[in-house]
Amino acid sequence: MFGKEKEDKKKVGEVAGFIGKGMAIEGKMSFEETVRVDGSFKGEISATGTLVVGDGGSIEGEIKAGSAIITGTVKGNLDAAVRVELRSPAKFLGEIKTPTLIIDEGVVFEGTCVMVKKEGNAYETVQYGAAG
Repeated sequence: MFGKEKEDKKKVGEVAGFIGKGMAIEGKMSFEETVRVDGSFKGEISATGTLVVGDGGSIEGEIKAGSAIITGTVKGNLDAAVRVELRSPAKFLGEIKTPTLIIDEGVVFEGTCVMVKKEGNAYETVQYGAAG
């Protein structure tokens, strides 16, 4: 009974991994569920789940994820298959590639955004950002 209950909770987005405040990790991380970063991570992330970067969290590196919810600081490139949410007081420096982008008031976003939208069997790319 307990195994089934645990599986049901994971399906609704329960945090499966956590890097706490005051922790600093460097390397490669991969996951399928939801992982929250309130500490510091430097390296490469490859995931099908949701990455949550808390208010005090920071990530530097290359990120591929299903979705990302960011209120901390991210420096690098982010490729999200479903959506990216930048919530105040987030600071993002780099390139975002995603079909759906939400940016709250008060967020600092320095970089470019490529929005890929699936239309039938073809992909349409729309690029936003400063020309360099």
